[in-house]
Amino acid sequence: MVNQEILIVDDEVGIRELLSEILLDEGYSVALAENAEAARQYRNQAEPKLVLLDIWMPDTDGVTLLKEWARNGQLTMPVVMMSGHATVDTAVEATRIGALDFLEKPIGLQKLLAAVKRAFAQPANTVKPTQGLQSLGNSSTINGLREALDQVASQSLPLILTGEPGAGFEACARHLTRAGGGFVAPNSNEELALPPQDMLNRAAGGTIFVRDIAWLDRKAQTGLLNLIPKLEKHKIRLVTASTRPLDQLTGQIEPELLRQLTQIIVPVPALRDHAEDIPALAENLLSQTVAANKLGVRRFSKSALQLLSQQDWPGNIDQLANVVKSLALTGRDGDIDILPVSRLLAQLSPESQVATTEIQQAMPLPQIDLDLPLREARDQFERFYLERQIELSNGNMSRVAERIGLERTHLYRKLKQLGIQMPRKLRNLEEA
Repeated sequence: MVNQEILIVDDEVGIRELLSEILLDEGYSVALAENAEAARQYRNQAEPKLVLLDIWMPDTDGVTLLKEWARNGQLTMPVVMMSGHATVDTAVEATRIGALDFLEKPIGLQKLLAAVKRAFAQPANTVKPTQGLQSLGNSSTINGLREALDQVASQSLPLILTGEPGAGFEACARHLTRAGGGFVAPNSNEELALPPQDMLNRAAGGTIFVRDIAWLDRKAQTGLLNLIPKLEKHKIRLVTASTRPLDQLTGQIEPELLRQLTQIIVPVPALRDHAEDIPALAENLLSQTVAANKLGVRRFSKSALQLLSQQDWPGNIDQLANVVKSLALTGRDGDIDILPVSRLLAQLSPESQVATTEIQQAMPLPQIDLDLPLREARDQFERFYLERQIELSNGNMSRVAERIGLERTHLYRKLKQLGIQMPRKLRNLEEA
């Protein structure tokens, strides 16, 4: 069965091995994760066709991990929950979040295979890109932004977001929108200049978001100024954004409108101010693009993520999203390594070429004794080469074999011959 990989997540090694043996005998491909953190890392790098997820695990329970995947837009595959002592409420909650099925331990052979068959019969999920503050990251900088927004969430006064283009204004506006309320973001000056009733009806109980007031013409400004007194009746919050410093808007925006819009000001940080979020953001964006376009498995290598993290990103998260999408759509299955990333970034900023050179210089070079006989020198090179390929493939031996064009059985024989050991932390994610 091609491309029907099942990820088994369970902290009990005996259960992992038993389920793995059964599914391998049935012709499925299997990957293993010993806890939620291992499963989280695996999902950031690949998309399994099905996940068998234990509920009770020591680090993070399965329901919490399920919620995390749903929140990040990564719940694009069917998930079957497993537990020996879950309550009905837990099973119901997991189903509400997005779990397809529930298996009670000990799991019978027929029940397992029937659940797997049902899962593969399901149509593929359509990825819904993350739109809340999770789409901006989870760093202390973004947590500080979240706290600032939550502090004024109950206010009805207009609020303005300030910062650079692409920093995530819409995500902030959606975060402020009440549950069940409408969300309207006018696409043109003409729409703001029209009679407001239709817009008020669509946004009732929620938010009207104006993307950048710096581009409002006089008619749009007049329309917005006339709209503000009607917001309270429809329980609507007005959120606007400005990519220009507010002091530069004097003379461009009607004084009364500017006064109304700037009653609450919340700055949104640039992506370079929370660069530690970039690797996770890039992996999530890649996962969403792969699923939305039904592509094969693609993942960033460590060096590629390092290069992405070193950029200034003048277009911020929007620019990062476009770069990731381009890399996903133009790349091949497997690792997206540093070379295609550096080539694309070089079209955006010459500084990225410097960053690429620095990374390449930081990579360890093989220390080969040229005075050795040919066979021993070749062994030294092969050892370095294979260790490097294992690192680039995050320990996944199937990907290593595919990258170097060697059958997997021959690869294992070569590793044993050269005395290369797999890191323990990567073995649990290695395909059985």
